[in-house]
Amino acid sequence: MYKSIIRSFLFKFDPEAVHYFTFDLIKIFFKIPFSARLVRSLFHVNHPNLERELFGLKFKNPVGLAAGFDKNALLYNELAHFGFGFIEVGTVTPKAQDGNPKKRLFRLKADNGLINRMGFNNAGLEALIARLKKNKNKVIIGGNIGKNNHTSADQYTEDYAQCFKALHPYVDYFVLNVSCPNVGSHAKLTDKDYLTELITEIKRLNSEFDIQKPILLKIAPDLNQLQLDEIITLVSETKIAGVIACNTSISRVGLKTPKTVLETIGMGGLSGQPIKSRSTEVIRYLSQKSQKAFPIIGVGGIHSAQDALEKIEAGADLVQIYTGFVYEGPALIKRINKALINRTN
Repeated sequence: MYKSIIRSFLFKFDPEAVHYFTFDLIKIFFKIPFSARLVRSLFHVNHPNLERELFGLKFKNPVGLAAGFDKNALLYNELAHFGFGFIEVGTVTPKAQDGNPKKRLFRLKADNGLINRMGFNNAGLEALIARLKKNKNKVIIGGNIGKNNHTSADQYTEDYAQCFKALHPYVDYFVLNVSCPNVGSHAKLTDKDYLTELITEIKRLNSEFDIQKPILLKIAPDLNQLQLDEIITLVSETKIAGVIACNTSISRVGLKTPKTVLETIGMGGLSGQPIKSRSTEVIRYLSQKSQKAFPIIGVGGIHSAQDALEKIEAGADLVQIYTGFVYEGPALIKRINKALINRTN
């Protein structure tokens, strides 16, 4: 029903407007008595074989919602009813910002993909914390943090540090987003020396808390082999909890969408099915080259249970969905979890 009726209707309208319209509808729906119980009965799958324990956290299942979908923590309590094992909010920056000019989110229907150049639009740190204080503890929450677009290069670390310190009591793990192609001065954020400096400072701040939170690094699918080797070395040297592979891509190779349409869309990060294979390649390389030295959360092009299984077989310990959630609907979570149970039986 989702793909034939609901998606067909929603895809007639602007993607960004539909995103927030859908949020409003879900909010209204969950105000109806027993609605949460109904949704849980339809989508939740509980089984011991789904449980995972990584970096000190116990996940009910390995299927998460990637950052960017509920960046301002508007809907995470409601989304938890759909069967996610964890939900990542953000990317959040210290100050609220509008992001890039609209139109900035585009569907590639022929490719089952999206292109976005949102530019870290978010309501800011204070607004996010205010909403996370209403957490009903139904699901593990990750905090994806970044820098404001107009922050000078010498203040990047301070932006990340400010987010980390303020969010620490309200999230279960952190993700340093250094791989989004839609923010300025991207080059510094991929420099190994700077990443070492950034991670070292965040780890120092982490040590000041009684309970330390896992810190992960989110990387791009466009890194070459040398850069991936540097990531492996970086994780080994800094001893962070793990890696999320991958963010969106700047590549446009192999798309079915006409070149003229892509030129009209312009710059932005590509997600969905077109980056599935590359994301899996990155996961496999990191896992094999490091000899499974650290946990990997696999994301990128998961539109089916088989897609998720491929990521896990390549070396991912957990998976996240975003574009697949948009294209396939909430039943995708259940299908993946069911497939994982069958795989282990």
